[in-house]
Amino acid sequence: MNAQVVVVGIGGDGWAGLDEMRRSAVLGADVLLGGERHLAMVPAEVTAEREPWPRPMRSGLSEVLERYDGRSIVALASGDPLVAGVATTLLDLLGSDSVEVLPAVSSVALARARMRWPAETVAVLRDHRVLVRELAPGRRLLVLSADRRTPGHVAGVLAAAGFGRSTMTVLSELGSPAEARTSCLADEWPAGGEAPQLHVLAVECVAGPAARPLGFVPGLPDDAFENDGQLTRRDLRASALSRLAPAPGELLWDVGAGAGAVGIEWMRAHPSCRTIAVEADLERAARVGRNAERLGVPSLEVVRGRAPQALEGLPQPDAVFVGGGGTAPGLLRQCWEALRPGGRLVAHAVTIETERVLIDARAEFGGELARFHVEHADSIGTFTGWAPARAVVQWCAIKPFAAVADSAAAADSADAADSWETGETS
Repeated sequence: MNAQVVVVGIGGDGWAGLDEMRRSAVLGADVLLGGERHLAMVPAEVTAEREPWPRPMRSGLSEVLERYDGRSIVALASGDPLVAGVATTLLDLLGSDSVEVLPAVSSVALARARMRWPAETVAVLRDHRVLVRELAPGRRLLVLSADRRTPGHVAGVLAAAGFGRSTMTVLSELGSPAEARTSCLADEWPAGGEAPQLHVLAVECVAGPAARPLGFVPGLPDDAFENDGQLTRRDLRASALSRLAPAPGELLWDVGAGAGAVGIEWMRAHPSCRTIAVEADLERAARVGRNAERLGVPSLEVVRGRAPQALEGLPQPDAVFVGGGGTAPGLLRQCWEALRPGGRLVAHAVTIETERVLIDARAEFGGELARFHVEHADSIGTFTGWAPARAVVQWCAIKPFAAVADSAAAADSADAADSWETGETS
């Protein structure tokens, strides 16, 4: 497919608000793609053929582009098409050489201006389901709502988290003559209430007495997770995540996920981090999904199956955590071989049998072993004493870049030999 597409951003002021460059692009088009609302903004005298977005969008878009291949195509989009907009999808399909973007002022920029919020003081949420991981006293949030019911959902999350006194401002029809704003406390949002279809939601977080902000550092309280006892406990979880070292865009396999705590905290480290949680037990797999939804990482993927068989065909991971099933024959080797160079593998053992497997793995692959003894203060009658938990052995190893380094060294040696023979030394 060799389609060339110009994506033109349109604000709430429609055709009248287009500058000369964007208007010229539309006037020169053979085909206009866009939503019915955007297509209706273009005057009737513009003769280009008008094609509404297909449904479903992504799969149908390739067919539409192929149909108009070779013709001048302009796609109309709201505001800045690269802010949660269609330009991102077109770039994925066609590549950067085939897409030109002519943005308008984004709804995010307009919302910040109306609220008088500097950009560096605001977090923008493109999915309202991640709201809970962003909650903190005094935090400012702009939520790109999915539909009329989004503010009601947000109000419920805020109230349940003890942030019911937060102010919610619905900014509707931004940039148009019909622009409006309404504000209320989250606790006061009417049951079943709806907002205008086109709006951005601004939230000023206020923590009430019952608020319990979870923060951004690994090691959430154990009771933040629904669990049946199969849970990597807080102190060990924080240690494991420090060694797994999540970085933007990276993928974790959480093998033997239990309650999913490690994989969930991996994703909470950065919005672009991804997790595939592998869990054999049906109830636990469902529980992982519920925990992920409740803790603000709804895109976590759950694979129900027993490792190592369930790992076949999964995308290559940047890190692997083995919290259960470490004695399964070949599991650690398969995880190690699947890792990208530079990838991290962390595994825990609470039994002697699994500990022996980790000792053998260290002997073969290197890395470090540590044993954790954690004790918590507990009541002994009218006194207080230390209650020890089971000791846990942790193995951590980083897959070397040896193969890459060796090939580079070989290439350098070959270059040096060629230079010696031809006398082209530096």
